[in-house]
Amino acid sequence: MVENEADFARVPDGFERLWTPHRMAYIEADKPHDDDDGACPFCTAPSKSDEDGLIVHRGETGYVVMNLFPYNPGHLLVCPYRHVPLYLDLTDDETTEFTAMTKQAIRAIQRASNPHGFNLGMNQGAVAGAGVAAHLHQHVVPRWGGDANFLPIIAQTKALPALLEDTRRRIAEAWDA
Repeated sequence: MVENEADFARVPDGFERLWTPHRMAYIEADKPHDDDDGACPFCTAPSKSDEDGLIVHRGETGYVVMNLFPYNPGHLLVCPYRHVPLYLDLTDDETTEFTAMTKQAIRAIQRASNPHGFNLGMNQGAVAGAGVAAHLHQHVVPRWGGDANFLPIIAQTKALPALLEDTRRRIAEAWDA
């Protein structure tokens, strides 16, 4: 019989769990950039220079930008110019270019930094994990063996060995190579 909560946490149930209570600060935080006040970072980035906006590539219906809060060096976001929340909201032309830019992002990252693999994904809606739920974006995250360690969990720190500006330049140069 479990007598207190601490004992209950040690009851085996067949699952491996990684407890990350520090993530609650992010989950519960107000996200002013997700309001409809024109402060959407994906709507404002294209009006900046590529360097200032951390833009890697501009297309006809969308663009590719560095993630300001990357999981790994080279973490890119593929975004439509239009402010739409869902993949289903894209037009056929936008979907075609969105897919092509995702494939080209992978190729450019491969040329620039030779990762061992990739994570690709879209979190649609705040409850699905989208930090900016009002503007569709797809993550392209390069991965290397051993790129994850204890620092994010124990020290709430992510070690990134390259500056965003340097990584943006390397990937932009590799884009059409």
